[in-house]
Amino acid sequence: MAEIRNYTMNFGPQHPAAHGVLRLVLELDGEVIERADPHVGLLHRATEKLAEHKTYVQSVPYMDRLDYVSMMANEHAYVLAIEKLLGIEVPIRAQYIRVMFDEITRLLNHLLWLGTHGLDIGAMTMFLYCFREREDLFDMYEAASGARMHAAYYRPGGVYRDLPERMPQYTASRIHNEAAVRELNQNRQGSLLDFIEDFTRRFPKYVDDYETLLTDNRIWKQRTVGIGVVSPERAMALGFTGAMLRGSGVEWDLRKKQPYEVYDRVDFDIPVGVNGDCYDRYLVRIEEMRQSNRIIRECIDWLRKNTGPVMSSSHKVTPPSRVAMKTNMEELIHHFKLFTEGMHVPAGEAYAAVEAPKGEFGIYIVSDGANKPYRLKIRPPGFVHLSALDEMARGHMIADVVAIIGSQDLVFGEVDR
Repeated sequence: MAEIRNYTMNFGPQHPAAHGVLRLVLELDGEVIERADPHVGLLHRATEKLAEHKTYVQSVPYMDRLDYVSMMANEHAYVLAIEKLLGIEVPIRAQYIRVMFDEITRLLNHLLWLGTHGLDIGAMTMFLYCFREREDLFDMYEAASGARMHAAYYRPGGVYRDLPERMPQYTASRIHNEAAVRELNQNRQGSLLDFIEDFTRRFPKYVDDYETLLTDNRIWKQRTVGIGVVSPERAMALGFTGAMLRGSGVEWDLRKKQPYEVYDRVDFDIPVGVNGDCYDRYLVRIEEMRQSNRIIRECIDWLRKNTGPVMSSSHKVTPPSRVAMKTNMEELIHHFKLFTEGMHVPAGEAYAAVEAPKGEFGIYIVSDGANKPYRLKIRPPGFVHLSALDEMARGHMIADVVAIIGSQDLVFGEVDR
């Protein structure tokens, strides 16, 4: 008579595949998973509750820290919800800057996902390649906002400031001598737009390199093809969005279906999978990086040809210029009220969602007319995807859980907000 080998074991959070603080309780028959129970709750930072005690602008930096890999995309949903309640028009130049940085953020996110997903399955080189490209993208963040990661660059009514005309330069030090610094500064001689354009010219070749390493790699395909299959019907029923939904063959992208900002003015395609497995989700995200590169190039072309304001002219919402504030009593009062009390948002409710790198990221705000939200609720993509882990993992081996978690692209700041 066969020996019954049923185990219940903890998987994580020490496991490298459980990016962050996931504790997974697995019920096993030998090495085959019969049930996977994800436990979240080790990172709860009460972002939604904190937002009710902060003015609207003070909560912008909290958004960066939700999904700390797609910072500006989270800010975008938040400021869109506020703008919907305020009923204000954002200058067209600010809209193009937001779209460009949304796509830079998508590249940042997908590069981290690809590097760590590769590392989880044993492809060490991918991690090093992806982080090399992320350095350039962080430099773009830093040039625009002053911060490498938590930018707080988007504001209700536009963006914090226009794009700089000069890229910061490296200087010689004990680590880099004059010759090394000259080489490092080679593509930093112009403006931020010149630096981004230089990156977009180089990036397609980098993506080709990633595909050379992985796409037809026998081990990669053995670990991902046919693993964690989700049918289109189940993907929709489970509430999947983003690459998880498109990987299952459903052509749904908020940038096309419910366009916001200037996404209806830029030309790009929606990559869609066929089989709904980990491999298809990988292919979809790889193609998304190519499409993001395309959108960034279009935004650069438009921004070069068109100048204009990057903040709304309503000083009930946006601060006046420093010069106006120091020469005009009216502007000084606006400035003082805005930075001490914050803006008052009309009573009502609004939901705004963006196609964040991981899926639909939404913010629901209820305002009672005060200077801070009465209620704020966040709709994160990761939480929904994690809830399907049990269904995706059943019947697979323990090692396959690593690939499934990697393909979901989880970040626990937004899952356990």
